[in-house]
Amino acid sequence: MPAKPFQASTRHQPDAEIIDLRGEINAAAEAGLSAAYTEAEGRNPPTIVLNFGEVSYINSTGIALIVGLLARARKAKRRLLVFGLSPHYQEIFPDHPPGRFHDGLPGRGQRARRGQIADSK
Repeated sequence: MPAKPFQASTRHQPDAEIIDLRGEINAAAEAGLSAAYTEAEGRNPPTIVLNFGEVSYINSTGIALIVGLLARARKAKRRLLVFGLSPHYQEIFPDHPPGRFHDGLPGRGQRARRGQIADSK
């Protein structure tokens, strides 16, 4: 099966910037992921949400890139939420600091299921 190229787009919601991620997150995604995060943080939101709903694969380099974004958010004292992780990646990310998971997502209400959201705070 051919690789699905990485794409990221940002959108604004009240009190948050959402980065919609698509395709594979690997070394080739670094520039696009960083650019999308920089665009979102440039609006100085209290919260940035990474939406993994359309991500097909994340390799170890991709995981390191995401952990790097968590560190950037923590350093800026900004909340970073992770949404839409597959069950496999839900098992991986709790092992990375801060590894806290929450039930809610601004604007998603009951549609956010437990274990789908990691918080950088």
